[in-house]
Order: sequence, then structure tokens, then C-alpha cells
Amino acid sequence: MRPAAIIRIYLVLLLGNTLAASLIWGINTIFLLDAGLSNLEAFSANAFFTLGMVLFEVPTGVVADTIGRRASYLLGTVTLSVTTLVYVLLWYLHAPFWQWAISSVLIGLGFTFFSGAVEAWLVDALTASGYTGEMEPVFGRGQVVSGVAMLVGSLAGGFIAAQTNLGVPFLVRAAILLAMFAVAFRLMRDIGFTPHRTRHPWREMTRVLRDSVDHGWRRPAVKWLMLEAFFTGGVGFYVFYALQPYLLDLYGDPEAYQVAGLVAAIVAGAQILGGLAAPWIRRLFRRRTSALIATTVASAASLVGIGVIDSFLAVIALIVVWALLYAAEMPIRQAYLNGLIPSEQRATILSFDSLVGSAGGVWAQPVLGRSADVWGYGGSFVVSAGISVLALPFLALSRRQRAPADLRVTEARTPAPAQPPETGADRPPTGSAT
Repeated sequence: MRPAAIIRIYLVLLLGNTLAASLIWGINTIFLLDAGLSNLEAFSANAFFTLGMVLFEVPTGVVADTIGRRASYLLGTVTLSVTTLVYVLLWYLHAPFWQWAISSVLIGLGFTFFSGAVEAWLVDALTASGYTGEMEPVFGRGQVVSGVAMLVGSLAGGFIAAQTNLGVPFLVRAAILLAMFAVAFRLMRDIGFTPHRTRHPWREMTRVLRDSVDHGWRRPAVKWLMLEAFFTGGVGFYVFYALQPYLLDLYGDPEAYQVAGLVAAIVAGAQILGGLAAPWIRRLFRRRTSALIATTVASAASLVGIGVIDSFLAVIALIVVWALLYAAEMPIRQAYLNGLIPSEQRATILSFDSLVGSAGGVWAQPVLGRSADVWGYGGSFVVSAGISVLALPFLALSRRQRAPADLRVTEARTPAPAQPPETGADRPPTGSAT
């Protein structure tokens, strides 16, 4: 298969996934509050979603690295479709919080089948096809497509909810996911990767996981980059969903669901522009980590502005800035991380990276949700900025490793440089919580 065809399939998969997911992104917090949950309970439900991602990221990543990327994707569409329908039932019944917690964990399971699998499929397939281009433009195009899908989905979700009720966008999401199952079953094939068929799957998964730790967590440049996500990932989860009711408060109409969907639409538009701008931003900096540090600082500053300025239009402008920075950072980080890791463990390591970011959401969302109850949404955004700043030392530590993937554009098809694992002095002691 030619590289152009592989990239087209990748973009189609991103388009369908993002369209389905984004239908509820603009109304999710309002949906939970409408079901009778408090701010603390609503963001705790989101935290249980991220907890599900923490619990299942590595096991589903190992599935992608042993059974296949295609199988992982197909399992994700079915799991997420069923759990989305369960969410609608809980909303209809005004179910107690513990039921929301369980179903949120299962929704997290559905998303973990996707994370890492599609990206690993793309990189391996391009390598096998002889692709010699840079990866930032490919990831940037993917972000543009995702942004378009998110723009359409978020606006459509808000419109559908306003015309019907808050549950209908979730039903449409489940239907699109089932359609994507059929598309992936027809188009997606594991290219450049041979699934490991074995009569001892658990033993094989243990081996892949062990190798992934050696090639991922024990490589200092990778480890520090992952720990950065422990802070920025949780903040990103919270800010995106907290902006929905915050904008309704500033606007003055608690039932203007289209306004709540505006947050997702802004982020979608920013993804389009950020994906296009990522290669240009990358050229402004000699190191990828320099670009990541600069965008993190600017993003924290924009969150402070969102929290302290009491003006609907000004907050909208700052949301645009925050979203643009976040979107421009992602392709650069993807290219950097993929340049540090080998193909054989790529899906698992990418899933482990997503796990760390999700773990940040587990603790950050309840903390920030509680801060919103105490100091209001504005105060919680200032706290979010403070948490984001805590990621800077870890970016600096990753920069200090002077990895080739940081200093130059490294194609994802190139094997990761031979960096030795950490020494015993660098490795956390046995039993450490870190």
C-alpha cells in the first residue's frame, strides 16, 4: 500500500472517531449536572473516566502490540458504543453517583483501545511503505482533520441537544461508532507489523510490557516527558469541561447549549490552525523541548487571564489563545516521543504515556472541581495554571538528555537511539509511589 493511501485511511479513522466523540464534548458537564450531580460529583465522574484509562491503558496497549492494532481499534468502537448507551440510561434514570463511577471507568476502557493503536498503525505502515518524509506534517494534517470533525461534531451536538434533549447526541455518537467499526473492518490492515501469535498470551503480554518499561520508563528523556503529562493532562481535561458551565454563567442563560458547545468549537478551530502551524512553530526553536516549554508557559498565562477577567468576549478571546497553544504543542510532542521509542513497543509505550496523562486527570479533576465549588470556576482556572507550571521542571529534565529526537527532525520510522536504561541511582526505589 502506498504512503498516500495509508495516510488517507489514518485521516478517515481520525475523522470518524473525533466526530463521534465530539458530539457530547460541548454538553458533557451540563449533561452530568442535569442528571442531578454536583460540581464535585460531575468532575469526579470524569475522574473515574480517566481512572479507567489509567487501569486499562497498558493492558489494551499490550493487546495492540500482541494481537494487532486493527483488533484493538475494533474492540474500542464496540466497547465505547455500548458504554455510551449505558450513560444515556443513567441520565434518564437520574442514577446514583456510584453507578456513574462504574460506567465512567468502562467508558475509559473503550477509549484506551484507541489510544496508541491508530498512531502506532500509521507509523509502522508508513515505515513498511518506504515513506521518507517528516512526521510533523502528517500529525499536523491529522490534527486539522480532527479539528474539522470536532468543530462539526461539537456544534451539531449543541444544536441537537437544544432541539431535542441532552441524551440524543449520545445516541448519535453510539451509532457513528458502530459505523466506524464497519469502516475499519473494511479498510484497516496491520501493515509493517506482525501480531505475535502464541499459545501463552499472558506470558507474551508480560514480555512486551517488560520490554516497554525498558525502552520507555527507563529512558530518561521519555520518562520525564511522560511525567510532564501528569500535570498538563489533568489540567487539560478539567479546563475543557469546566469552560462549558463557566461560559453559560458569563453569558447569563443556563440553557443556551449552543454557547456551551462554543468551547468545543473553539478548540476544534484551534486544532485546525494549530495543526497547520506546528511545523512553522517547530522551526522557530532549535529543540522540540524549547517549543514545549514556551507553549506551556504561555498556556498557563492564558488560564490566569480566563480566571480573573469577568467578560464574556474577553474570555472567549483567551480561550482561543489557550486552545491554539495546546493544539500547536501536540504534533511537536508526538513527533518527539515517536522519535524516542522503537517500533516493537510503540503502541504500548504510547499507551503508557497516555496512562500518565490520565493519571493526572484522576487527581486533578476532583481537586479542581472542589476548588470551583469553593472559589468559583474563575478561581479554579487560576489553580489550573499553577498546576500546569509544575510540568516545566520535567520538560527541562527531558531537554537535559540531549536526545537526537529533540535536536533535529527525526522521522518516526527511525529506531530510537540506543540510550542506556537509568542506573540504579537514578531509578526510584522498589515500592516507591513514583
